[in-house]
Formats: sequence, C-alpha cells, structure tokens
Amino acid sequence: MNTTTPEQFLDNEFDGFTVEVDTARERADIILGRPPYNVIAMSQRETLRQVFEALDAHPGVRVIVLRAQGEHFSSGGDIKGFLEASPEHVSKLAWNVAAPERCTKPVISANRGYTFGVGFELSLACDFRIASETTRYALPEQNLGQIPGSGGSARLQKMIGIARTKHMVMRAKRVTGQQAYDWGFVTECVPDAELESTVDALVDELRRFSPLAQRTAKKLINDNEDAPLKVAIEMEGHCYSRLRSSADFKEGVEAFHGKRPAVFRGE
Repeated sequence: MNTTTPEQFLDNEFDGFTVEVDTARERADIILGRPPYNVIAMSQRETLRQVFEALDAHPGVRVIVLRAQGEHFSSGGDIKGFLEASPEHVSKLAWNVAAPERCTKPVISANRGYTFGVGFELSLACDFRIASETTRYALPEQNLGQIPGSGGSARLQKMIGIARTKHMVMRAKRVTGQQAYDWGFVTECVPDAELESTVDALVDELRRFSPLAQRTAKKLINDNEDAPLKVAIEMEGHCYSRLRSSADFKEGVEAFHGKRPAVFRGE
C-alpha cells in the first residue's frame, strides 16, 4: 500500500520542471525548466499529471500556477519521443494534458514567448490564461504531417469557433497574445514586464473566495460545456441549492451584513 502523502511526493526532483509550494500564500507553482524553449518530454506529461493530482490533494494549496523559466513558455513536445512511443501510449496523452481541467482548484497558465503544441494544449486545459504581449500561440503539427493530439483543436474550437480553429490548425498559424485576447481564449494580455504581477494579483483575488464555491463553479462550468441549456440551468440550480446550506455561504451573508471581509473555510 502506497502511504506517500502529497507533500512527500512533491518533495521529489522532477525531470523538466520544478514545483514550488508557498503555503503562506496558499499557492503552488509548476515551472517548466528546460530553457530556452522548455521542450516537454514524453515522460514529463505523465509526471505533470501526477503533480497536478498531488497539488489538488494538498491541504495548503488554494491556487496553482503553471509557468516557465525564460522568455518562452514552451515550443512544444519532444518530436523524437512520438516516434519512439507506442500507439497505446500516445493515445493516453490527452488524459495527462487534461490534468489542469480535472483539478478541482483554480489553475492559471502564465504565457510568454512561444506557446506551441503541447505547451499550448496544457494552457488550454487551465482555467485562466494570462498572456504577455510577446506570446505567440500555435498548433504547428501540420508541419509534421500530424494534427494536435492532446485536446488542442477540440478545446480551441469550443472557445473560438470552427473558422478560427481551422485557421490555426490547418494552416499552422501563429496568433499573438493580443489577438488571442481579442478572440476570447485568453483572460488578459499584458506587457511582458507585468506578467508576474498580473498573475500574482489573480492568485490573491481567487484566494478571497470560498474554496467550496470555487470548486463547485469550476466543476459545474466544465460539466455543462456540452449540456443542453435546460440541463445546464437545472444543474446550476442543484449546485446553488447545495451551497445554500454551506458554512461558507452563511459566513458570506453574515460578513456582507456586518460590512466586514468574509473568512471562508471551504465548508
């Protein structure tokens, strides 16, 4: 029986990235670390999944940030690794890349420079994408005689529609951070020097809210992505009803009437 705690697992050294946990700020950072281009190795995807799951279970973490060393987020995956991996292994890559989406806690992706291939797909699986003006998003797989294989085209089409997705996927076109913001798949686009401070501010903003309400909202929105409107509205009502009896909701109401900051405990 494996008795390793999330904290113990996260103390390991990881190939291609590092993990920083700051319990005082209730924040964890996953930092891609193969500069200058932060290429993501095939084996790294499975380990990243395990790290997201460990951080999800970590009691001292409220918000997770995915970022990178240097001037580029990631130029994508290790091309040679695709030729060496079995078809069965490759078919599971999308499950690993979807780890930020499955995580119950808010996940922010901080992008600058090249954000290509699997680096882009990982970012698309996060809840918030903050781009600097240097960011270039791309799914360049057509140049290799391939297509995105870890949810890139599928998630992008949900966000920006079929025409723009074909423009990016079938023509392997690069999109700037500002254009990504204009198209609606980026939360904010800021000057490069302001990327870290913008992410810091978002982390602190998210920490102010009820952890229970945040988890509920994330799951509800994700689950309703493909639901008919009638079903989505009904599910929203059920979730609202359950939160109605929570201690956090009681605290929020009392804090509102008392004109004081709420102290949420996730209960």
